[in-house]
Amino acid sequence: QVQLVESGGGLVQAGGSLRLSCAASGLTFSNYAMGWFRQAPGKERELVAVISSGGSTYYADSVKGRFTISRDNAKNTVYLQMNSLKPEDTAVYSCAADRVSYVLHVKADQYDYWGQGTQVTVSS
Repeated sequence: QVQLVESGGGLVQAGGSLRLSCAASGLTFSNYAMGWFRQAPGKERELVAVISSGGSTYYADSVKGRFTISRDNAKNTVYLQMNSLKPEDTAVYSCAADRVSYVLHVKADQYDYWGQGTQVTVSS
């Protein structure tokens, strides 16, 4: 049974930082591309960042230069370092696994497994 468990969310002031983690089990982690998505109230879910099995990355324009996605295959974990946070970054952040490991998919329906999400709230 595949499980993706996010952690690290919380409340932070604008300009602050948070590091999200997503621990995976039940799959060969190194064979999956991993993505971070977010969904704010009343808005559609959107891709934040994705990392391929080989370490290639893609970022949404809204987070480029502020967020960094990374992975540790030995720990079966993907991270999202979020710096210079803004109130508009407030959302539920979820990680997702894509068995097409070498492609940086940007659409949610291209991912196979999802975590339950973690809330990130940025106050002004």
